[in-house]
Amino acid sequence: MSLRTRDFDFLLPDELIAAHPLAERSASRMLVVHRDTGRIEHCWFRELPSCLNSDDLLVFNDTKVLPARVLSDDGKIELLCLDRLSDCAWRCLVRPGKRMKPGRTLVVGGITGTVAEVFANGDRLLHWSSPLDLYQHGQLALPHYMGRPQEAADLHRYQTVFARNEGAIAAPTAGLHFTPEMLENLPHAFLTLHVGVGTFRPVSAELLADHIMHSENFEVSAATAANVNAAARVVAVGTTVTRVLEHLHAANSAQRIAPGLHRGATDIFIHPPYQFRAVGGLLTNFHLPQSTLLMLVCAFAGRDLVLEAYRQAVAQSYRFYSYGDCMLLV
Repeated sequence: MSLRTRDFDFLLPDELIAAHPLAERSASRMLVVHRDTGRIEHCWFRELPSCLNSDDLLVFNDTKVLPARVLSDDGKIELLCLDRLSDCAWRCLVRPGKRMKPGRTLVVGGITGTVAEVFANGDRLLHWSSPLDLYQHGQLALPHYMGRPQEAADLHRYQTVFARNEGAIAAPTAGLHFTPEMLENLPHAFLTLHVGVGTFRPVSAELLADHIMHSENFEVSAATAANVNAAARVVAVGTTVTRVLEHLHAANSAQRIAPGLHRGATDIFIHPPYQFRAVGGLLTNFHLPQSTLLMLVCAFAGRDLVLEAYRQAVAQSYRFYSYGDCMLLV
């Protein structure tokens, strides 16, 4: 029998949603789930090194979040700039979209954008009269559950300390906890997956088998591929890293990632039951009920164990979502 979306629900009091980051990146709590025994521990993130094996390899997503939310000069149209196709062409999510048919225009910072095409999913292709500078005209597209506009601190804190490859709409939040000092003492590698608008979209299908997963672009260097293949155990820092590594393993008949540079897109939807081939440990934040991210975590450690961990996290008043606490599953 197919699993249903409602099988991945839990109750979360609004006051546990973290609307702002802690003063220090590494000051969060960390719930540790032992998959083999079902044991659940309540720790602090700074204890992470002692929870890992000395030969573990942590893999991070080094995508950089763009200030992709843009308002027209008259305040009537909101754009989410999803993909830069050229200096003067962007694929955008437009709200409200009904009036923005091909040929319609809007102005941002004195720059005119013209709708050139409406894609099947409703996204618009906009051609601009000159390059649109998101750092001058845009804001971060903070998740709706924060319930507030961008603040000055978000420009720094809604970004990992190792972010370097521009292109994400949302942050790979498991990486937000790390400081440069922690990275120095942990074996690690990087890949890039640009977190897209799909991360905001809920699962609307009743059955998981009917859900159509969004696609996101990734890049994995030859060095990272080699390091992953040589690792005794790979600990993915975040669900985005997990999806890329599992996608690449699934694409190769051997029990490893094919050598060399990898560029592409993945729409892999990981949910129970799923046999993991690449990832042996997972560090991740707490996710929304009925989300594909929660489904991935449940596939990794078992739905009942993960939902019990979430129940304990709620009972212990952990902070949830992007700026919240984290959990380590080993």
